[in-house]
Amino acid sequence: MAQLRIALAQTNPTVGDLSANADRLIAWTREAAGRGAHLVVFTEMFLTGYPVEDLVLRTSFVDASIRTLEEVARRLAGEGLGDLPVVVGYVDRAGLAPRVGQPKGAPLDAAALLHKGEVVIRTAKHHLPNYGVFDEYRYFVRGDRLPIFRLHGVDVAIAVCEDLWQEGGPVSVVGQAGAGLLISPNASPYEKEKDDVRLELCARRAREAGCALVYVNQVGGQDELVFDGDSIVVDEAGELVARAGQFKEELLIADLDGLPVSQAEPGTYPYDAGDGSTITVERLVLSDEPLAPYPREPATVAPRLDPHAEVYAALVLAVRDYVAKNGFQSVILGLSGGIDSALTATIASDAIGPSRVNVVLMPSRYSSDHSLADAEELVRRQGINARVVPIAEIVNAYEKEIDLSGLAAENLQARVRGMLLMGLSNEHGHLVLTTGNKSELATGYSTLYGDSAGGFAPIKDVPKTMVWELSRWRNAHTLPGFLLDAERPIPENSITKEPSAELRPDQRDTDSLPPYEVLDRLLDDYVEKDMGSQELIAAGHDPALVTRVIRLVDLAEYKRRQYPPGPKITPKNFGRDRRLPITNRWRETT
Repeated sequence: MAQLRIALAQTNPTVGDLSANADRLIAWTREAAGRGAHLVVFTEMFLTGYPVEDLVLRTSFVDASIRTLEEVARRLAGEGLGDLPVVVGYVDRAGLAPRVGQPKGAPLDAAALLHKGEVVIRTAKHHLPNYGVFDEYRYFVRGDRLPIFRLHGVDVAIAVCEDLWQEGGPVSVVGQAGAGLLISPNASPYEKEKDDVRLELCARRAREAGCALVYVNQVGGQDELVFDGDSIVVDEAGELVARAGQFKEELLIADLDGLPVSQAEPGTYPYDAGDGSTITVERLVLSDEPLAPYPREPATVAPRLDPHAEVYAALVLAVRDYVAKNGFQSVILGLSGGIDSALTATIASDAIGPSRVNVVLMPSRYSSDHSLADAEELVRRQGINARVVPIAEIVNAYEKEIDLSGLAAENLQARVRGMLLMGLSNEHGHLVLTTGNKSELATGYSTLYGDSAGGFAPIKDVPKTMVWELSRWRNAHTLPGFLLDAERPIPENSITKEPSAELRPDQRDTDSLPPYEVLDRLLDDYVEKDMGSQELIAAGHDPALVTRVIRLVDLAEYKRRQYPPGPKITPKNFGRDRRLPITNRWRETT
């Protein structure tokens, strides 16, 4: 039996910044070498970042990916790291003749083994996900090879991300061909309560393949997606060996012992993949001799975050990376004294620090005294930058020139506020954060070009009831890495008072919407579970409310299409997950 020390590089690449990602690969490999690793595994498409979307259809981009891979292999050798094998994800091409329906250039979601200055192995994802946020049939062709390389006597197989999630394919072939270790580079985005699904999946696949399994996941924010890390190592029985933390970069070291020493002959061997395809196993040898026994490092199993902590941490990381990776130095938002803007400001302060957060208090003739006081109290507690710009006279100037009433007059106030925020953004280079929650987006309870104006929407996928839950959680907890040092950063009155847009006298959200605890349960069934009207009624929802809410949701599709991006934290967000026509006469009937 043999031992191996594996370094799992749970890293945060930047899409398109191939040079910086390559530099990080060198630095992380050097750290892994210093900790005695025998193999380093990076994440899916690490060199290019993930997801790169239509960039893979550009010949120049794929050329740069392949070139960077070959250059970084040489750099590793040149810096004395060439003897340490490195597995890394990148974009390659299949070299297929063009045909209708095939992505331009036949790109591959690829992984490579780098050793002694060379690209020793190139392989590609076999199963291409085409559900939820994934469109990989648009971008890639599938791979049909499974490399198994021998390292210090242990046969190591490579399968990329979705190849673990689907039945058949590479994992099935590993079970037939035999290996001592299966490594899987991943870029698996976060959604609530996904970590337990992953652990069970890894355990099941390890038992199916008959070997230990190393699952290395990306961390960081990329537009609407947040990657949470949570990298995992299990043994051949599916028992947890090591686990990285969530929402942070980490080099996880895992010592595996009792690994089988292989005597299999090098060469190529075809196998039935069990999914209607044939996969060719390519066996090669890097080193035959097992390592001399060495002392194990203590295994690390990071504690799991509780449900509210992980959602909040996801939102903080999403804001931090969107700001940093897009080159912003500061953010700005409207602070009303209500709970949505209070939570958004707090997330921003935790993400980038309160000194870089700017808020504008924009009271109108309908703003209550307590709203202004609550906003000012949040500013005091957090130490963010604030200014007060009353909008009554600005609104009056508009109304002198155009006669508006009812909803149009209410929306004018929101649009004046949006205009002020965008003007200050243009003047000072701030990123405007919108403060709408998922319940409001679902029902159209927002103003186009008003409170929906901005560049990023941190709580876009957070239902209103969860907004309150997260606010209470943050007032009682913090996490390492949060940059706001404030006890109970959100005023209690912002949490407990009845929500109101304050666009007319004595307005309450319940004037237009059902209570949020009722609304959010219905929205979860209609939006996230795609239930029709009859299913909703059968699930116990009031028939009249079903009709009303479905109408609100369906009519607001045009608004949601124009809303800024925001981080996905639920199984189905408004954006990449849910795609409905704007021009649409289909109506659910009760």
